[in-house]
Amino acid sequence: MPINPELIDELNLLRRFSMGGPVAMDVHDNPDPAIVAAAARMHEKGLITEPVGGQLTDSGREAIEHMERLFNLLDPPLEPI
Repeated sequence: MPINPELIDELNLLRRFSMGGPVAMDVHDNPDPAIVAAAARMHEKGLITEPVGGQLTDSGREAIEHMERLFNLLDPPLEPI
């Protein structure tokens, strides 16, 4: 699976939910058409409850857990002092 701009938009939207953001989200508040399209795709994948945002589903919460693990693995470790 290639990492294309659409996938990056979906990851960025998931990241908004994972970083202590709102419990529910309405992407119509964001004028960026890429974000609105990402929300629609995430809804089709069963990650959020509404095509315009809504809330995370159980699958969405699981996706965030996996995403956070991946980011932690890719993040460089702190250098010892």
